[in-house]
Amino acid sequence: MSDEVRIRRAELSDLETIVAFNAALAEGTENQILDHATLTEGVRFALQNEAICYYFVAERDGVVVGQCMVTFEWTDWRNGWLWWFQSVYVHADHRRTGVFRSLYDHVEAEAKSSPDVRGLRLYVEQNNTTAMETYRILGMVPSGHVVYECDWSSGR
Repeated sequence: MSDEVRIRRAELSDLETIVAFNAALAEGTENQILDHATLTEGVRFALQNEAICYYFVAERDGVVVGQCMVTFEWTDWRNGWLWWFQSVYVHADHRRTGVFRSLYDHVEAEAKSSPDVRGLRLYVEQNNTTAMETYRILGMVPSGHVVYECDWSSGR
C-alpha cells in the first residue's frame, strides 16, 4: 500500500462508495441504520448540486479510502462564508495514516484561496473523543456553540 493520498472532487461514479461510507459512519458513530434508498438519493443530489455542497474523496492506489462533504453557511457577522465539514469518513484500514489530514489540508487550502471564505467548521458527536483530538491537532478549537435541531426526516 502506498502512503500517497490523492484528493479530488467526488463524481457521480463515486456514488455507491460514498453511500457505503455514510452508512458506516452513521452506524459507527451514532448507532443509526440509514435507509439505503433515502441515503442514495441524498448523496446523488449532493453530487449533482455543487452550488449547495460537494464531496471530496481521498484515494490511495486508485481506491477511495476517505471522504468529506463541504457545505456552506453565510455569516453576516463576518460578511462571508463558513465551510462546514460533514460526512467525514475514513475507511478503518486507513485511519491514523494521514488520510483525513490530507482531506483537511486540501479543503483548508481551497477555502483560504477563496477571498470570501472566513473559516471552517464541523460538528462532532459529543462522545467521539478520538475525532475531537484529531481536530484539535489540526488547529481547530471548540466554538462554544451547541447544536439543536428539529428533525422531520422520519415524517411529520
